[in-house]
Amino acid sequence: MPLSATRHRGPATPSSEAVAGRRLEALVEAHLPVLWRFTRRLGVAEHEVDDVLQEVIMVTARKLELIAAGAERSFMMSTAYRVAADHRRAQRRKAEVELDEALGLSDPGPGPEALTEQLEARRLLDTVLEQLPLEQRAVFVLYELEGATMAEIAAALELAPGTVASRLRRARELFEAQIARLERASSKRGGPA
Repeated sequence: MPLSATRHRGPATPSSEAVAGRRLEALVEAHLPVLWRFTRRLGVAEHEVDDVLQEVIMVTARKLELIAAGAERSFMMSTAYRVAADHRRAQRRKAEVELDEALGLSDPGPGPEALTEQLEARRLLDTVLEQLPLEQRAVFVLYELEGATMAEIAAALELAPGTVASRLRRARELFEAQIARLERASSKRGGPA
């Protein structure tokens, strides 16, 4: 074929699907750890978190082109909140018994005493968090445990800033009351809470 018969096409541009795929991959990589912890702390059993997060990722993928740059975290957090709430409702309807967290014995981390203390602390935290209404728990977990700002929480959960503040205040009150109750009960038994 003569050289004049070929057209110069220039560098190939990636398809919009490839760009979207890379964007989704970057979002998942950037936000998966916080989404995992958030979902877990909303009461989704550890062995079910991956399924909930898969649904969050699928929703994000379907709506990716509608998500404004810079609003991705808020979108994914609000989606995780809704998917976790739906999941918890479905679990209650099925009346399934959640499995306790399993201890990874092959982990060369802390010794048995430290692991026992960590598991007990985590169990107590989960117990206290379970006592909070879901709306207050979500705000409390995002602010106190995940370090999100009030503005980020308001955007993620689609709430007015005043609503976020009042839910956080009430969640703190309930959290502290629950801790005090556990401490009183423990002191009556003569052991640690």
